Amino acid sequence: MTSKKTYVQVGTGGRAEFFYQAIATRFRETSELLAFCDINQIRMDYANKLLKEKYDYPEVRTYKSDEFERMIEEIKPDYVIVTTVDRTHHQYIIRALELGCDVITEKPMTVDEEKCQEILDAVERTGRQVRVTFNYRYAPHHTKARELIEDGTIGDITSVHFEWLLNTQHGADYFRRWHRDKRNSGGLLVHKSTHHFDLVNFWIGSEPESVFAMGDLLFYGRENAEKRGVTKFYERATGNPNAKDDPFALTLDDNEHLKAMYLDAESEDGYRRDQSVFGDGISIEDTMSVLVRYKNKALLTYSLNAYLPWEGYRIAFNGTKGRIEMNVIEQSYVNSGGDKALEGAVQGVNIIVFPMFGEAYTAQFEEAEGGHGGGDPVLLNDIFGVPVEDRFKRAANHIDGARSILTGIAANKSIRTGQAVKVDELVKFYK
Repeated sequence: MTSKKTYVQVGTGGRAEFFYQAIATRFRETSELLAFCDINQIRMDYANKLLKEKYDYPEVRTYKSDEFERMIEEIKPDYVIVTTVDRTHHQYIIRALELGCDVITEKPMTVDEEKCQEILDAVERTGRQVRVTFNYRYAPHHTKARELIEDGTIGDITSVHFEWLLNTQHGADYFRRWHRDKRNSGGLLVHKSTHHFDLVNFWIGSEPESVFAMGDLLFYGRENAEKRGVTKFYERATGNPNAKDDPFALTLDDNEHLKAMYLDAESEDGYRRDQSVFGDGISIEDTMSVLVRYKNKALLTYSLNAYLPWEGYRIAFNGTKGRIEMNVIEQSYVNSGGDKALEGAVQGVNIIVFPMFGEAYTAQFEEAEGGHGGGDPVLLNDIFGVPVEDRFKRAANHIDGARSILTGIAANKSIRTGQAVKVDELVKFYK
């Protein structure tokens, strides 16, 4: 039996448990977690508490963020798992590569073209590997769409229509947290849509060539609330009477996990997880439309709205031999507010194939349990377990990570300038 792969994890916030619980439970025989690194010692201590009490796993060493290099030198891990705030991903990715580690990073890989180029340069310079965790690729219905297209079921893809709906629970959550500052997240067209743009690249086997976009803040934010007649405002929900009857409010002391991870840790970094979605200082959009031309000449029309009555998406693939429609309703959730397996879990899905000169039929596929449409367990095995041969090549590297975010980065630039953006002018890829 081969020796265990060793890991350290930088960033112990809301997304971190997805990775360390996998090592602590399903993959103990193949993987070993050795340390946490974070700006916040209280949050690392809580992660260790969960390891010990929830997962019966030994506590690991902890290092503050300014001790990252010392952690790598002392522990010498095989992999660094990066689950920090998006705008800092590149710092840890690049330094880990330079110190001789491979990297597993949460999406998005980074938030702008400059940081993306720095990562591409570092991979080329060091020869190390970066893995981006696109769990949506592994969902059975998404894999089925890839199979149908790859098998030529509707011929060559000419256009894709993709409408994604975030509701007033999940969608609103991005406006309470650090994501509301575009400097941190790149906005939803980078932070969230990286999933969707990656799926399109994956499905049609191409990459974006040019992007035009429009976007605005039309629902959240104080000014929009005032226009609708709202008169009671607050900066944060916890302990504020003005938040009592606000269905958008999230009070941290009502949830033991959120209280321990965020409210109890505020004294160290001042981060407030429960900001008002109708407050000031929101610099991301909540209403977005994007038009993309791909290098294979296919066109994408894409929309994302973050305040709708239900959660899910509708996709149509048009081809030279017919059309495929996919409709998905997802389980809504608040990040770290409950069971990880419910994050993006499917409530209903169907895929209908419309041949050009034939009867429409429903495509059959084997559904799976777990978060992100059943993709999470398969992704985790691919990372921490023993990967199986994959016809569809769902494992994503730094090139996939770059191509997915570059659509959103180009869209952000287009929103700022009012012009279409050539993606190849943003970064240089190495052959």
